[in-house]
Amino acid sequence: MNAFQMITFIKELERLKDTTRTAYMRSGRRESVAEHSWRLAMFAFALSDEFPELDHFRVLCMCLVHDLGEAYDGDISATIQVNQQEKIRKEEEAVQRLTSALGGKQSGAILSLCQEYNRGETKESQFVKALDKMETIIQHTQGTNPPGFDYEFNLTYGKEYAEYDEMIKAIRDEIDKETLKKMNENA
Repeated sequence: MNAFQMITFIKELERLKDTTRTAYMRSGRRESVAEHSWRLAMFAFALSDEFPELDHFRVLCMCLVHDLGEAYDGDISATIQVNQQEKIRKEEEAVQRLTSALGGKQSGAILSLCQEYNRGETKESQFVKALDKMETIIQHTQGTNPPGFDYEFNLTYGKEYAEYDEMIKAIRDEIDKETLKKMNENA
């Protein structure tokens, strides 16, 4: 890889700064995919001492790349029913397109991490998936959402990913308490 290829890739990543998610910030503006991925990585980093068995470099990289596939078609709300296999296929194609300037080895490594995340079979991917869902819900309770926002959906969203570990489950329980509080405030 040369300097031009690297700069081309980094410029292409700007798309994720402009790609908004369905979560809102405290200010009322919509959160970007890049902001979500950064905070997810910080969430994982802050918990790293609690999970010494994990490959934390792999975890942090997975946090940073897990939503790269949203660069071209955007974020699809979890409340919208879609064909998950088709969504994953399109996102993996987008990752290949986004990373094409890097060349085979780096592009392949990033795609491999995205696929590992999507499969959710490794300890690292299960950890990232659990935190990904919880970070989203934290943003929903922290943000200034539009009237009629469906907080109740958050009580079940991704809950199955938190069941594998007591610490993760405890964090999820606290997040659910915040969701219930938000629901009561908006009732």
